Amino acid sequence: MIQTAKRLEGIGEYYFSQKLREIDELNRQGKNIINLGIGSPDQPPHPEVIKTLQEESAKPNVHAYQSYKGSPVLRKAVSDWYKKWYDVQLDADAEVLPLIGSKEGIMHICMTYLDKGDEVLVPDPGYPTYRSAVKLAGGKCVDYKLKESHRYEPDFDKLEKRKLKKVKLMFVNYPQMPTGQLPSKELFEKIVAFGRKHKILIIHDNPYSFILNENPMSLLSVEGAKDWVIELNSLSKSHNMAGWRVGMVCGAKERIDEVLRFKSNMDSGMFLPVQLAAAKALSLGKDWHDEVNKTYRERRDKVFELLNQLRCTFSKQQAGLFVWARVPAKYKDGYELSDDVLYNSNVFITPGGIFGSAGKKFIRVSLCARLEKLEESIKRVESLPAGLDTRRRSRQV
Repeated sequence: MIQTAKRLEGIGEYYFSQKLREIDELNRQGKNIINLGIGSPDQPPHPEVIKTLQEESAKPNVHAYQSYKGSPVLRKAVSDWYKKWYDVQLDADAEVLPLIGSKEGIMHICMTYLDKGDEVLVPDPGYPTYRSAVKLAGGKCVDYKLKESHRYEPDFDKLEKRKLKKVKLMFVNYPQMPTGQLPSKELFEKIVAFGRKHKILIIHDNPYSFILNENPMSLLSVEGAKDWVIELNSLSKSHNMAGWRVGMVCGAKERIDEVLRFKSNMDSGMFLPVQLAAAKALSLGKDWHDEVNKTYRERRDKVFELLNQLRCTFSKQQAGLFVWARVPAKYKDGYELSDDVLYNSNVFITPGGIFGSAGKKFIRVSLCARLEKLEESIKRVESLPAGLDTRRRSRQV
């Protein structure tokens, strides 16, 4: 009998991978499920980005293996982008490493730095891949709770009381996913100071800073941050290029070289035309982001209506591709509400519990659905079985 490696013990299939199969089966039964679960942008990239890909792909000399460090054109574009939007100076030759999506970067970083028994501070609620990558690399997850009452910021007083000697990495993510909490300069300064004090490498996952946010921020903008921070970023959300798999990790030369030691043994680089098209995307101006956000703002208003219908409570001051909301007392947790809406209204909403125990009383709704789909979702939820008093409105904070 062939057995899987012990490193897979306790690692389940990714929630959405499993749930999408169930939704496919329901659709085969004729249910016509509206999926409001996944944050996969449904709008296309800018036409000039697609044009660049088409033109570069037609050239005969672009189909070979690429540099493990990525195209100099893309690295320069990333450096310029960071300077323009975040006011962060990066050496394009030494402090930027393109990735085949930032999700792979999470794994690369964990494999680069973690030995068996090393501890990692992981946000709860937070992106499930942080936990999986830590475990696969042999590390141990140490949750730190993010509470609504504390603006979903780390409680540094509590963290200081922990035993931190074995902690090697700390994952942070602002604008925070799934809560949509925006960062402040003071928060970023506290995070860097915490890493410096305890000699913990901070991993900042930053893919949402342009979505419904007028003030994109990078943790690398804090003075001295490069000594203790590496930052992941991505074009998936900001430029509607999720399927293109283009991301980056940025930080001090020493950190980039260390990650490259692992990454260069795992892949052979991205298709060059994709890299050149990504460079084109990074050159787009404010008009592009304004147009994208106009669409998301209209959709968010509809999601607020849907959440009102479900009697959820939520903040209107959220950034990113989702709306995070607390479930009403009628439901014991977000899973129960999600199942009720899925099986009785044919609408899928993500239960907050998949992001950690602190998310059990919440749900997350994606903005990656057209207005007509959102309007139809509202109509379907109106017809939920008796027992849900839709006349009561939610408290919005």
